Amino acid sequence: MSPQWIVIGVLIALVYFIFIKKKPLSSERKTKKNDTLSGDDMVECKKCGTYITLDDALLKEGHYFCSNECLKA
Repeated sequence: MSPQWIVIGVLIALVYFIFIKKKPLSSERKTKKNDTLSGDDMVECKKCGTYITLDDALLKEGHYFCSNECLKA
């Protein structure tokens, strides 16, 4: 096998491992699931889909709502 083919094979392998292959979950992403929400985090209203801050949201049965109208409907 000629040295040019070896160099081409190494380059193809580098491109594959750097740009194409999916990287495993980092520890940062795993710990993100365990983080708790703070007051200025955004949550989505279960009824209308509007995003509101956690401080302004109404919570009922584990779901967030943006207003009393959405909560009652």
